[in-house]
Amino acid sequence: MEEGLIAAALFMAMAPVPPPPPDAVLWEKLRARIETIDAGMDGVLAVSVEDLASGRLLELRADATLATASCIKAAVLLELYHAAGGGRLDLSEAVPVPNPRVGGGGPLELLGNGSRLTWRDLAALMMAYSDNDAANALIERLGKDAVNGRLQTLGLAHTRLRRRMMDLPAAQRGDENVSTPSELRALMKAVRDGAGLPPALADDMRAVASGPRRSEFEVPHPEGVRLLAKTGTLDGVRCWAAVVELPRRPYAVAVMAAHLHDEARGEAAVREIAALLLATFERLAFDSEYGRTHLRQ
Repeated sequence: MEEGLIAAALFMAMAPVPPPPPDAVLWEKLRARIETIDAGMDGVLAVSVEDLASGRLLELRADATLATASCIKAAVLLELYHAAGGGRLDLSEAVPVPNPRVGGGGPLELLGNGSRLTWRDLAALMMAYSDNDAANALIERLGKDAVNGRLQTLGLAHTRLRRRMMDLPAAQRGDENVSTPSELRALMKAVRDGAGLPPALADDMRAVASGPRRSEFEVPHPEGVRLLAKTGTLDGVRCWAAVVELPRRPYAVAVMAAHLHDEARGEAAVREIAALLLATFERLAFDSEYGRTHLRQ
């Protein structure tokens, strides 16, 4: 009996190990390339990627709490639409533009003090142009506690809106807007899902989140592929969070780079990772199971 068990064990040990499936090979190559970028980058790189078709994760320092820069504006957008869905706010209400203004780039700097915009207009400017005055107007209307309460409801314990945009004294006190890559990825998924909202409001929120962007470093994606995304830029910080609605293979991602002394290289790292993700997921979406390319229909 014992000899039979030993023989069976030897047979199993000598049996050939099946090779990993091609998609697993592509995934591991993606991981290796991201690790190579990390090794050559000045500063701290943290990444979280989820294949929304399979649930597979690829993460690097995904639980590191870092500054979000303007990526926190996605949390403001989410709470705005929940406030509208709960009857606490009318998105079509026209309100005066903020005065005085904090600046930092954005169309509101160009408007006269008598101008009026709707809350939805302000949300669109916040997401497409990262307008800081628009974001601050929305934060004042909603309240930081409401935004953070929404984040807590989602289970995002490390993502917090602590200050208004361009509030340097608050940042110097340590009141920085923060998150982790895994939680930023989850936040963008929540924007995509629109759970708890009437369908029309959820659709409109997705439209605002996927409108034309004026980012200084976001990678272009194929025409017709919806991209719900937000970038963020601060001294020494670059951040990108998105859901890429690639047909048959959507994915969610957050890339956070911090402690950058060479900001141009940090931006290049984010762009390179975004391009690698797109190339990998396009293969997973459109190549045949045997690896034949150019079969996209």
